[in-house]
Amino acid sequence: MAAPSACGEILLSARGVTKSYAGADGELPVLAGVDLDVRDGEVVALLGKSGSGKSTLLRCLAGLIPVSSGTVSYRGRPLTGTNPGTALVFQTFALLPWLTVRQNVEVGLEARGVPPRERAEAAVKAIDLIGLDGFESAFPKELSGGMRQRVGFARALVVEPDVLMMDEPFSALDVLTAENLRGELMELWESGQFPTRAIVLVTHNIEEAVLMADRVVVLGTHPGTLRAAFPVPLERPRDRHSAAFQEMVDTLYQTMTGRPTDTLRPRGPVPAETGGGRRTIATAPLPRASVDGLSGLAEILAQHDGRCDLADLADDLGLAVDDLLPLVDALEALGMAFVEDNDLLLTPRGVGFAGADVRQSKKIFAEAVWDVPLVRLIATSVRKSAGGLLRDGFVRDLLAHHYTSEQVAQQLETATDWGRYAELYEYDAGPRQFARVDG
Repeated sequence: MAAPSACGEILLSARGVTKSYAGADGELPVLAGVDLDVRDGEVVALLGKSGSGKSTLLRCLAGLIPVSSGTVSYRGRPLTGTNPGTALVFQTFALLPWLTVRQNVEVGLEARGVPPRERAEAAVKAIDLIGLDGFESAFPKELSGGMRQRVGFARALVVEPDVLMMDEPFSALDVLTAENLRGELMELWESGQFPTRAIVLVTHNIEEAVLMADRVVVLGTHPGTLRAAFPVPLERPRDRHSAAFQEMVDTLYQTMTGRPTDTLRPRGPVPAETGGGRRTIATAPLPRASVDGLSGLAEILAQHDGRCDLADLADDLGLAVDDLLPLVDALEALGMAFVEDNDLLLTPRGVGFAGADVRQSKKIFAEAVWDVPLVRLIATSVRKSAGGLLRDGFVRDLLAHHYTSEQVAQQLETATDWGRYAELYEYDAGPRQFARVDG
């Protein structure tokens, strides 16, 4: 079946949506000037890296959080509270452990004042639709992760929303369970039995977006902006091994990472000065990548003569392409690799790092990581502080000027891991302080 054309009635509309949160140094923008329509009959995927504000945009569309400026409308009427035409499926199941499957599914109907007998009948119907019949009286602790997420779907679908909203609903599941549930969901959508008129899916998984969506909206980061939107004119069921599918994945990858193939050029170690200004903790955020992870990726590349197609590499490892993105970003930030025409290539520094013994790899890593602003800031501050000790609150306060609390924690976690490995500083989680490395 071919993807439907985007000519249906507009169910949801966002115009100039901006969302900011209070930070230590004033307003912290998460979304900036986002325009988006969701039409009857389409599956829309909101695709973006961490920090793109895609989950925040989903919650704005659902009316769960108010926008700072701009408008969100449902069927032409601006929202003034919770969107009555939407239901949300969360990443973490969010089931009430003291209620049975049927009772969990009934929660939304009970909140709407539906009589007990009517809501029980509707719940049983939704449970049957999503493949949970026989588990009506089970409690969440008796269910697998996949079954718990099915309860989440049934709970959302039982209210028959116009728009089903899903916030990375498969990311907490193992690969096989996620693949199975994703496939069943799309079969229901195609069958016409799905009691909803549109779907909005938040994901960071490029292949998932291409497998499920009729249209993919790519968001940029810091703050989230609409970078581009792509129709997915592929018939269902979709073959992820087809040339057209892979071409779509490559296009989205280039857009999501900001690496158009016609402008990519090899480059060596990242200089301290880029774009006419000094790289800072605000302009050079750290990707979520451990030393073990990026070391492993460098070694794999070395085994492929220092160059490998990202899609092929991800396929060989049993991963989605975007699962590698934080590691790719980390190697680039450290001047150990660069991307060219969808291939990841090691630089001379990366080749040396991949082939070195532990002592030499630490030395190479220390030289590379000194160009990372946050790591250099911590190392320099520790060296200059009295007694060689630095409370992490100092760093947290500086990061809070530019990042949300969740992003601050992630930045600090990565910087701690990288600095420790490079032996630039130590960290004691008890008093929460960095310390100078003696010797």
